[in-house]
Amino acid sequence: MPRKAAAIARRSGRPSRADALLLRERILGAATELFLAEGYGSTSIEALAARAGISKRTFYDRFNDKAMLFAAVVHRIIEHIRPPAGVPIIAGASLPEILIRLAGLILSAALSPPALALHRLVNAEAVRFPELVKAVNSDGATREAIALIADLLERELPNARLSSADRRFAAEQFLFLVISLPQRRAMGFGTPMTPAELDVWGKQVVRLFLNGCRGFKE
Repeated sequence: MPRKAAAIARRSGRPSRADALLLRERILGAATELFLAEGYGSTSIEALAARAGISKRTFYDRFNDKAMLFAAVVHRIIEHIRPPAGVPIIAGASLPEILIRLAGLILSAALSPPALALHRLVNAEAVRFPELVKAVNSDGATREAIALIADLLERELPNARLSSADRRFAAEQFLFLVISLPQRRAMGFGTPMTPAELDVWGKQVVRLFLNGCRGFKE
């Protein structure tokens, strides 16, 4: 922003872009703490404003309602647990190696404390507040993973006779296979898996998944 425009913005009370981003992050940080600790239904805009040190008007200047805020919190959590941008996923490896690496990254994200806390929250309150499921499903991380796996199958298994719909379905099942049991055990339905067990689990899932894809018949 030019100096003159910045000076005018300060005089008019408008925050700079950097200040606006810091304020948004403060609101989302407070909202994340409240949602995960108190639940969606028990978190009020008043409590959020008090936690973030803002007015309700400031909140509504940035978010239409609590559902919109929750969607932003979901996106924030997912962005924080994504692998760093520089982590190689598909470069220089065979398909089994790529999928084993991908399974490890998926498990690391899905079993992180914020992800488990979010999963518990959605499971506990989804019946009363279906917008929670919509917020989680609307985030693009899962779609990106499905598209990546489907593209890998098209490139690496050209003889498997998988249609585009088949590849997408297979990718969805891969994610479910990787996450479901380890996540359940991490949430108390059994003993949480050790890192060594998770490593073996990822390799077993990849072997089962690829055998199924290669053996597909129309």
